[in-house]
Amino acid sequence: MQMKIKLLTFLFLLTGFAAYSQQVPYTNCPNCWLPDSLGNHRVVLEFNGTGKIAKAIIKWRRRDNDPQNKRIIVEDGTTHQKIINIKTGTLNREYGEIYFEPVSGKGIYYVYYMPYKNEGRSNYPKGVYLKPENTAAADWLKMADAGNDLPSAAVKEFQSIDAFNSFYPMEVIATKDETTHLVESHKAYKFLVFPEDRLNSIRMENDLPERWIDRGPQDTFTGEAAKGENFAFQLGIYALQNLDNVKIKFSDLKSQSGQVIKAQNIFCINTNGVAYDANLLTKTVNVAACKIQAMWCGIDVPKNAVPATYAGKATVLINGEPAKEIRLSITVNNNVLADGGVNEPWKMTRLKWLNSTLAQQNAVIAPYTPLLVRGHTISLLGRKVVLNNDGFPKQIQTFFTQEMTGYSKLPNDLLTEPIHFHFTKTDGKNMTLKKRA
Repeated sequence: MQMKIKLLTFLFLLTGFAAYSQQVPYTNCPNCWLPDSLGNHRVVLEFNGTGKIAKAIIKWRRRDNDPQNKRIIVEDGTTHQKIINIKTGTLNREYGEIYFEPVSGKGIYYVYYMPYKNEGRSNYPKGVYLKPENTAAADWLKMADAGNDLPSAAVKEFQSIDAFNSFYPMEVIATKDETTHLVESHKAYKFLVFPEDRLNSIRMENDLPERWIDRGPQDTFTGEAAKGENFAFQLGIYALQNLDNVKIKFSDLKSQSGQVIKAQNIFCINTNGVAYDANLLTKTVNVAACKIQAMWCGIDVPKNAVPATYAGKATVLINGEPAKEIRLSITVNNNVLADGGVNEPWKMTRLKWLNSTLAQQNAVIAPYTPLLVRGHTISLLGRKVVLNNDGFPKQIQTFFTQEMTGYSKLPNDLLTEPIHFHFTKTDGKNMTLKKRA
């Protein structure tokens, strides 16, 4: 009976966390606050109660360690003033308990939970998280400590200062109980595979994303690519045991009409590639138990590929033995990308550059041109430097237009006279240098 009660309690907590995270949206709010003093993240609370104390339980699912060692700042959404009377309860990576005085009564309040200050220079910033502080009045703290059945402030949003700093979805962690339940449900496996789109970069090594708990392990990856695209995707490996020599082997991708994208066009950058000297390289990937490894894969879609859906498989090998097959389904649309899509780097289209064989010869890469030397004049891509007999520039010319987007026929001289030195005595008279034998 006790076992049933424990199981039901666990399932209730698990379901509660999942329902909570699904209901609370993650949004971006550019320029809504000053990150240099308040940090890059905040929680939007709505308070509809009464009294001098409000309680908020924030299930923030943070990837950072030691949240209890970082300052909590609560701001009144009406006046945008910092609230002085605040108190924290339990603060851990999964959730935080925060008590504050709702000065403006009912309305919106903001909780900044990772504020920092820059202790470096503008060109070499060094962000340091602010330590906790105690600003609450003693009489208010006494009321907060004695309070029971306090009115709650509801969590309405998790906000980031911009998309770049957002934790959603790949840095929103699964809880310890959720992870334990997943592992217990897959005891028969050495590892689990979570295929991911290129737009959802796998960023955590020690924590599963909540997204993976919701979706569960998958054995299929589906994507869409253009003709000529450098198409990237990921296979997230979550090791339940120590894994040695993890590799990915690919089959041909075939359409129903018999069109083929050869397996030689598909690669895993983690294990195979081209070194800086243009020689082939092979790397060994080992994954320790309870760790996550992102295996970045790429498909060089031929420019002449016939638009269709191509199916094949990726096989995860452990020490050379097949261990798991992932079905691949890639739909090639009718768009043609002349440059492989490198003008959209957020799609990881430049991953292929890691296998570049450029610059192996001592030659200038187009569109750059070699230096041209004629007498004392050096010409270089829209500029000229004319040297004196003493080696100093006599004139520096540019042929770039003012907008720096094109060339003009006539040069623009940068020097009013040749570069030379004047040596002046303390009395202001010029010093004349004489050549000695």
